[in-house]
Amino acid sequence: MPDLLIELFSEEIPARMQSRAAEDLKKLMTDGLVEAGLTYSGAAALSTPRRLTLTVEGLLAASPATREERRGPRSDAPEKAIEGFLRGAGVTREQCEVREEKKGAVLYAVIERPGRPASEIVAEVLERTIRNFPWPKSMRWGAGSLRWVRPLHRILCLMTTEAGAEVVPLDIDGIGAGDVTEGHRFLGNGAFSVTSFEDYEAKLKRAKVVLNPVERSETIWHDATNRAFAAGLDVVEDRGLLDEVAGLVEWPVVLMGDIGEAFLGLPPEVLQTSMKEHQKFFSVKNPTSGRIEKFITVANVETADDGATILAGNQKVLSARLSDAKFFWENDLRVARQEGLETWTAKLSNVTFHNKLGSQKDRIDRIAALAREIAPTVGADAALAEQAARVAKADLSSEMVYEFPELQGLMGRYYADAAGLPSEVAAACQEHYSPLGPSDDVPSAPVSVAVSLADKLDTLTGFWAIDEKPTGSKDPYALRRAALGVIRLVLANGLRLHLDRLFDAQLLRHLLGETEDTGTLFDMLAGHGFHAELEAEVARLGPTGADWMTKARASGASALSDDLVAFLHDRLKVHLRDEGIRHDVIDAVLAMPNRDDLLLVVNRAKALSDFLGTEDGTNLVQGFKRANNILTQAEEKDGVEYSFGADVKFAEDPAEKALFTALDRAESAISPAMQAEDFAAAMEAMAALRAPIDAFFEAVQVNTDNQILRRNRLNLLSRIRTICLQVADLTRLDG
Repeated sequence: MPDLLIELFSEEIPARMQSRAAEDLKKLMTDGLVEAGLTYSGAAALSTPRRLTLTVEGLLAASPATREERRGPRSDAPEKAIEGFLRGAGVTREQCEVREEKKGAVLYAVIERPGRPASEIVAEVLERTIRNFPWPKSMRWGAGSLRWVRPLHRILCLMTTEAGAEVVPLDIDGIGAGDVTEGHRFLGNGAFSVTSFEDYEAKLKRAKVVLNPVERSETIWHDATNRAFAAGLDVVEDRGLLDEVAGLVEWPVVLMGDIGEAFLGLPPEVLQTSMKEHQKFFSVKNPTSGRIEKFITVANVETADDGATILAGNQKVLSARLSDAKFFWENDLRVARQEGLETWTAKLSNVTFHNKLGSQKDRIDRIAALAREIAPTVGADAALAEQAARVAKADLSSEMVYEFPELQGLMGRYYADAAGLPSEVAAACQEHYSPLGPSDDVPSAPVSVAVSLADKLDTLTGFWAIDEKPTGSKDPYALRRAALGVIRLVLANGLRLHLDRLFDAQLLRHLLGETEDTGTLFDMLAGHGFHAELEAEVARLGPTGADWMTKARASGASALSDDLVAFLHDRLKVHLRDEGIRHDVIDAVLAMPNRDDLLLVVNRAKALSDFLGTEDGTNLVQGFKRANNILTQAEEKDGVEYSFGADVKFAEDPAEKALFTALDRAESAISPAMQAEDFAAAMEAMAALRAPIDAFFEAVQVNTDNQILRRNRLNLLSRIRTICLQVADLTRLDG
């Protein structure tokens, strides 16, 4: 069984495309080979900046011959039906067999396909793969029609058996397949031929090419950490940068250089970001002080002076880059200290957040108002929360963040400290963007939590107000991420918030606008939502309040708020599913009151999930569903509601009397437990019903002929339903 080796040799492939391209080459080739009848035992794809390589082991030498019988229409069928069958089978009428069956003579096409040599199939599949390769971007060169990410120079396509190596005949736009490749652009010794993958890999290594990208990454990290360790320093780990640099070199040579003394005072994040983004350098820090003191660069060549010339050139370019960063830093510090962050915030009135949602300054004003309202519920000082919200995005106007947008928030913290603002305000400048994803840290400082929540709630309500909701896989404004951020902030900090009321108030800020006269009304709405309590408070404001209330109800904010709460619940289901809580358990607790209180919902869901994980829990739910089904069917049949009047004096069977006693005991325990939100105690009390309910159904016939007993027993089932539904809507559970 031959082994296949393919190499597509070109000009430099962008580092970000190499890994995906190698996998695409493997998939397209192996799928094509298997489809043509060539199976294999193993395959691997590798890449360097100038080549994509595929090795396939244990390939069949030829595709097997196949014989297929295809049943057609009757021999006397209409001519068009017969022609369609013949065309689909690829045969003529004379090549078909006529076989007698019960319903008459039927045409059968016997299709025999001889096996084909592997080299012929490989050539076809490889040409198709090259011509249809899914590069994100590709180009043409010269006069040919072939497209590739960069000009393609060589195609190596070799099949190796015990008898030797054979080149697969192939020519694509004048590029003929061969057994020749090249080593390193500068350190290699020109072209050379190979006979197998092992020979290919070994000769590339001698020609200063490390074929495996994982090996290149490991070499870079090993050499970098060793150099840093020898100097008593640590390399700042950056997996993404390591993968990128490994895609830029074929023969990694690690060098460590110095950062000019004038730049060591820059914040470490500024140094790290500047070196990473502009130079692809790794940062090297002092483990004692945390200061970035050196850098690691990875060259693609070995030099006689051990990289001294390379380092000198890199340090010269780096000094120019860091001079810019130093200028930005010092100029921003001057503005922060002398003019304050409010100067930058004012400039954001000229920066559009969204054409339907106003400027960044408009958004800041809304966030500040909401942060002040949220502050008491999260244990934050209202004045500090509002102050933090007003300066949290000020650094967007700074020169440093304009140059390095990824530093937003972090630079705000530095500038807030420099301006002498309270430490809580400075922390909120950085932390209010978090959490950005499922693994990001969640802020815990009260002021940071208030501003972060206000920021995300304003984003969600704003885009809901202008009907820009996520659809399918499209979420251009990252609203799902904002919703998950709200959920994690609430749960991680144990917050009790009525989100529908906050949504109501913030949606109206978007829909109706806010003035000095309406600020009090928004505060009322955030405290009550669209409820009777709000009506009573607004009524005291006279005609102004009544007019505002009319506009508020006509705006549709209440319906939008309900829709937004439902969106949050969908995100909550995804979040809790990762924690092992079933979707139907969440549905069962979402049917209960106060479903916008996410912490309450989660506590109920966890208690119910734990309860259902026990034998008593599972059996009780089955007993509840049996009772509910019997009761529902009886109510539909009789046209009445059996919801009261169960009397123990009509109980005949001891199991029936025992159930009355058990229900009285459970009801007296469940109601206070639910009021105290002691869900575990409520579930425990409900679990005690399992045995009495089981015994009741074993001993008693509910739909007896005695109508007095039947009605009493149906009313007893109604008590079971009512008591159990205090804990959760068990009808929504699966099974």
